[in-house]
Amino acid sequence: MNNPIASAIKQICDDKNIPQDQVIEALEAALAAAYRKDFAEKNQNIKCEFDIKTGNSRFFDVKKVVEDLPPEEDAPQGKGKSDEPQQTPSKEETGSPSEESEKRKFNPKTEITLSEARQTYPDIQLDEDIRTELSIPAEFGRMAAQTAKQVIIQKIREAERGTLYQGFKDKEGSLMIGTIQRREEQRVLVDFGKVTAILPASEHVPRERYNPGERIKVYVMSVEMSTKGPEIIVSRTHPLFVKKIFEAEIPEVANGAIEIKAISREAGQRSKVAVFSHNENIDPIGSCIGQRGNRIQTIIAELGGEKVDIIQYDEDTQLFIAHALKPAEIAHITLHEETKTAVVAVQEDQLSLAIGKMGQNVRLASQLTGWNIEVVSQAGTNKKSAQEKDPEEHSAEEQKEKTSKEVSAEE
Repeated sequence: MNNPIASAIKQICDDKNIPQDQVIEALEAALAAAYRKDFAEKNQNIKCEFDIKTGNSRFFDVKKVVEDLPPEEDAPQGKGKSDEPQQTPSKEETGSPSEESEKRKFNPKTEITLSEARQTYPDIQLDEDIRTELSIPAEFGRMAAQTAKQVIIQKIREAERGTLYQGFKDKEGSLMIGTIQRREEQRVLVDFGKVTAILPASEHVPRERYNPGERIKVYVMSVEMSTKGPEIIVSRTHPLFVKKIFEAEIPEVANGAIEIKAISREAGQRSKVAVFSHNENIDPIGSCIGQRGNRIQTIIAELGGEKVDIIQYDEDTQLFIAHALKPAEIAHITLHEETKTAVVAVQEDQLSLAIGKMGQNVRLASQLTGWNIEVVSQAGTNKKSAQEKDPEEHSAEEQKEKTSKEVSAEE
């Protein structure tokens, strides 16, 4: 490993964070391209093997053994002895045109027929490779060297992009800290060192300002490969962003002692988090709030002042809905399974609290529980129930009142 080429390969591996076998593969592709430029014949499939220990290269013409092609049928020369027109064979008789053309495809550059191969190698079988070693007639020319340089640069860039992609693909669905680089139209670019992520306008928290140079914590939504390298989409509004903050700040959530069952969120304003513990000795709500509220205050600070409600999850749907609508006190809940609708009755003084400002509380509770929640006043519900219970009595009272009004009018 003391030769200059080996040292150069090691340096590239260290600088670009690329595995050695990928750099050697790039070098072999570059040498093969150089040989093809200066010395190769038309139908030669050039492959190179590079020995990193000696720095020597060997070149081969590699061909795969395939079946012999069927003999071509002679094209019809017109009508035969009879004057009857020739009928075109159906698709069932000839097979589809695409299948026929696929059968007859043969690439002389990369393939060799079985009969031709057995003239030299009698024991050769189908799908085996024939490797014919080639000599190097002279030194590579300037154009071949330039070609090799371009190929190796391209291959190393591809390998570097692949390594970056794989490294960030593993971080999909996790939190990362980056530096705000700049704004481009409505999106914000976040610098992670060797790659830049995109924070789209749809993932911005409405009240937050993103100033260049500031550190920012984001949730990695997706990592996809593009022609320019990995394309990373990050978010500040995703509900799982809240979950990852909980995992980072609360050890019981991180180790699984407390399970986050559901999250509903209106980013920058309010979140509801349903928690549950299988361990009877652990209070999930108390653990999330922390002593004197220190844990939940840290989480709220991370979310930029966003309010966070910790909800006790319950398998009983009515109890879960009642918990989700807190701080309002619930009088009665009626479930309609067929439409998955819950009609929640509350006292008159609890009505605005249950609904929340601009309907936010009931909206987040619906998202959290997965039920369509309708909040009604208990007074109105009682009045309606009384009418449904004794409609005849109610009608009699109305008639009596109507008669009294008519008598008064006559007087």
